Amino acid sequence: MSVLPTDYHISVAPMMDWTDRHCRFFHRQLSQRVRLYTEMVVADAIIHGPTERLLAFDAVEHPVALQLGGSDPEKLRIASEMGASFGYDEINLNIGCPSDRVQSGRFGACLMAEPDLVADCFTAMGEGARETEITIKCRLGIDDQEIAKTLPHFIETVAKAGCETFIVHARKAWLQGLSPKENRTVPPIDYDLVAQMKADFPDLSIIVNGQIETVAHGLTVADGLDGFMMGRAAYNDPWSLTAVDPAFGDGPAAIDRHQIAEIMVRYLERVQASDRSAKSLIRHMMGLYSGQPGARTWRRTLSEGLSAKMTPSEVLVAGLGVMTTGQAA
Repeated sequence: MSVLPTDYHISVAPMMDWTDRHCRFFHRQLSQRVRLYTEMVVADAIIHGPTERLLAFDAVEHPVALQLGGSDPEKLRIASEMGASFGYDEINLNIGCPSDRVQSGRFGACLMAEPDLVADCFTAMGEGARETEITIKCRLGIDDQEIAKTLPHFIETVAKAGCETFIVHARKAWLQGLSPKENRTVPPIDYDLVAQMKADFPDLSIIVNGQIETVAHGLTVADGLDGFMMGRAAYNDPWSLTAVDPAFGDGPAAIDRHQIAEIMVRYLERVQASDRSAKSLIRHMMGLYSGQPGARTWRRTLSEGLSAKMTPSEVLVAGLGVMTTGQAA
């Protein structure tokens, strides 16, 4: 297999309640090349909420992108400016989330029907974060849209505002009739339409997202594109991320699961006293031994530790103990 160019884009998708700062620190130990994304943060929350808690991240997370939600250009401008001040490598606008809460706030996937507004939002974000790359993550379309016509119109309209990178979840979003969970699996995947967007807009960076199971699968799906984004597959089997760096001609960032667990124990010992959210890391690491002997024991030990009065680092130490002493079955 040929070595990927340095500007090829492999990333872990922004996922609510999953890709927090602790998850991203963990994923960074598995790949130095993969791009990491925050959970979607609503512009209003950044402007009026606990900005430091929402935006702070560890320097080792680079390259790391902030994903914003919103539809008010001025609010997105302010939020982008604030995000850029924290040093994010990219700021991404969510035009794909199909939840009821997002629809009621007039952002997310419903904006697929308003490309002119998305273009205005993109322009405002660029004005707020002039030195930071601004990107769009979208769906193929929504509801009864004839996506072979509406998707190229959407991309063309937003590209005219200056957007050069589109991350396309290769599914429609059905805002009526399907739950957010069902929207991740029920609408059929259409990788061919994403490929057609690259053919129609060869000067744009087109990145595909949706149902990509492994790095090898992503490379196949994204043949001719500019990259791919992995979602739940990377979260449920995080060790799969160790295949990213070799694809760029580098050595693997990690070679031993036990070693990674030990690194994360030390990380927890450093942060858990001052950050109660560090406990979430235990959940993020459930899949570290996915597919390996003892994986069930690892998950059970972590789950039991979460229920007991143990610190997060003690929970991981207990899990590592059963995996390294032959007790795992």
